[in-house]
Amino acid sequence: MSIQWFPGHMNAARKKAAESMEKTDLVIEVLDARLPQASSNPMIEQLRKERQRPCLKILNKADLADPAATKAWIDYYSAQKDVHAVALSCKKPADVAKVPGLALKVAPHRGTALKPLRMMIMGIPNVGKSTLMNALLKKRVAAVGDEPAVTKTQQRLYLGNNMVLIDTPGMLWPKIAHPTDGLMLAASHAVGTNAVIEEEVATFLAEQLLLHYPQLITGRYGFPTEGIDAVSVIEGIAKRRAFRLKGGDPDYEKAAHTLLLDYRSGALGRISLETPESRAHLLATYNPPPSLGERQQPDVEEDEDER
Repeated sequence: MSIQWFPGHMNAARKKAAESMEKTDLVIEVLDARLPQASSNPMIEQLRKERQRPCLKILNKADLADPAATKAWIDYYSAQKDVHAVALSCKKPADVAKVPGLALKVAPHRGTALKPLRMMIMGIPNVGKSTLMNALLKKRVAAVGDEPAVTKTQQRLYLGNNMVLIDTPGMLWPKIAHPTDGLMLAASHAVGTNAVIEEEVATFLAEQLLLHYPQLITGRYGFPTEGIDAVSVIEGIAKRRAFRLKGGDPDYEKAAHTLLLDYRSGALGRISLETPESRAHLLATYNPPPSLGERQQPDVEEDEDER
């Protein structure tokens, strides 16, 4: 599923972020620990490297992710130049309290009265960026919601201890090229419901669960998974929960929604949708569809703001 979803305010946010990056000492990028690379905006990495700014990558929602996969991601990111990674839950005050100290370690030349540490917090929608902001400042300064792209404007906030936070709206990039990235983002609710078909997303999620976490399906819904496919998982949920349409047929839409909610809330268990190894395999085997020119089709203008 290739998603194109680039609202006008996101284009403006990118331009503003590029301007502010020049006066920033450190980029704090908030990622979803269940899909760190799929939830990493390549535009953020591009802006950061252009300005040669170090990065603290926060793998948020670590309490929902597979601990083994999260450890692999921490090792992967921490091996990169000018990058430090930490896994935490922005809903846990003790975890958030570690962030200022980690930021100072990444940018030790700042953090004084004469040179306050200027940190830009960035991330795609719904990874927990606003929750982190509020927890750091110990007051509600950023809107928090279960819908993507709640934050719309940039904010400059003073943390104390000679630290300044620059908040930015959650940004998606113009086109999510890898189909599985789009599905992972949709499953984790980084992409709004108007951009996806829930049954398609739930089928993808069920496929991943059958491959890597079949025991969690049985534990949550009470039916065995041997010899069944993803569609049968959705059907099994409908039967177990007595989701029926008028006439008695299984309500696949309601069952699909239930599976997605159970994954997002952690009711299914601790699940990661990608690892460094699976990411490397994806990049090595991905064959993008041919461009319009290669297919010898007429040029078609695409409006990136359509969605």
